[in-house]
Amino acid sequence: MKIPKVKAKDFLKMTDFSKEEIFELFEFTLRLKRDLKKGRHYDFLNKKTLAMIFEKNSTRTRVSFEVGIQQLGGFSLFLSGNDIQIGRGESLADTARVLSRYVDAIMIRTFSHEKAMALAENSSVPVINGLTDTYHPCQSLTDYFTIYEEKSDFSKINLVYIGDGNNVANSLLLGAPLLGMNIAIATPKGYEPDSEVISHARDISKKSGTGILITNNIDEAVQDADYIYTDVWTSMGQEKESEKRKKIFKKFKINSELMKKCPERCRIMHCLPAHRGEEIDSDVIDSENSIVFEQAENRLHIQKAIMCSLMMK
Repeated sequence: MKIPKVKAKDFLKMTDFSKEEIFELFEFTLRLKRDLKKGRHYDFLNKKTLAMIFEKNSTRTRVSFEVGIQQLGGFSLFLSGNDIQIGRGESLADTARVLSRYVDAIMIRTFSHEKAMALAENSSVPVINGLTDTYHPCQSLTDYFTIYEEKSDFSKINLVYIGDGNNVANSLLLGAPLLGMNIAIATPKGYEPDSEVISHARDISKKSGTGILITNNIDEAVQDADYIYTDVWTSMGQEKESEKRKKIFKKFKINSELMKKCPERCRIMHCLPAHRGEEIDSDVIDSENSIVFEQAENRLHIQKAIMCSLMMK
């Protein structure tokens, strides 16, 4: 099986890969997923090592990367920010230069996106963004792959994101016009996605002929939704804002009443972990239209494809 080629050394945001590269990754991921379920494994990353730096807690990111590289014949190292020297003041540049001499790729899950950028700039091996406060590209690539499994033609699909204009919203916003999909994002006033990301996404949409709607009106956003997506209202590092955010976001909740305003075909998405009863109700996330746990599973498969494409150049 041929491993897709990508031009970028690193994967820090959705636009690091081209549209053509992403769809090739999707096809490769489909094959990896299908063959794994048949009991077939590939040792594409035999004896290769992934260093995983975690400054934020994780379930899906840690498990999917660890299991993924093991299934591909490689190894992973879990490096807590408190366990390595960056937690005691060593520069990211020095950390990157040292790790590059030990491992074949680095994944980082951290707060500031500038940290991931600095790591990549000083690393001679690929760096993968496992999450920063600005972007969550592995998640959004997974989300679009999950839609791809159902509908390979993105040209008439309307994705609607409701909630906080956070790292997930930023990454979805860049990905939709890049891949040829329409996107609407509904947030409370003052909680829209990053303004530079919006501007970048609009530039891409002009070239691709796709639609972008940024609104504070949920009803306007969901009118013709094929997929409706949400995330937690309070991300890691914002815990002190939790009670304030619950009040501000209370009308931006995916519940049965909101779903009645959407077409019957509308699928429900969430990147997890979910705060059931806050941004989404249990009867919605557990409904027949939910593909939330397919998304969670697909983190494993898409990240295997990402690692192969970056580590096997």
